[in-house]
Amino acid sequence: MEENTVRQFKKGGLELILLCLIAEKERYGYELLAELDRAAPVLGFAREGTVYPILYRLQNAGLLACRMGTSPRNGGTKKYYSLTEKGRTALTELASFWNGYAACVEGFLRRAALKEEG
Repeated sequence: MEENTVRQFKKGGLELILLCLIAEKERYGYELLAELDRAAPVLGFAREGTVYPILYRLQNAGLLACRMGTSPRNGGTKKYYSLTEKGRTALTELASFWNGYAACVEGFLRRAALKEEG
């Protein structure tokens, strides 16, 4: 399979995944990267150059709010992301779309599997 196709699938789902993670609790960028690496190994290694532009785009769209806060570990400052009300609405809508989309794709995969068996 072409690597570009897989990369596009991953990027498309990453926006939804980031919204889900931030909906759980307020998070800072590195924390998001670490959680992606831990909980979603199928995505591959989460890169700053992929994740941060998505966070900026979500912030510019009004889906995320940001605040600067102190790091509990070293006293430095970190940018913390949280969902806005618009972000919660968008997450609900995206989740609904994703569930329908996934069911559609699964249906076609089942049809393709049946043809291979028959």
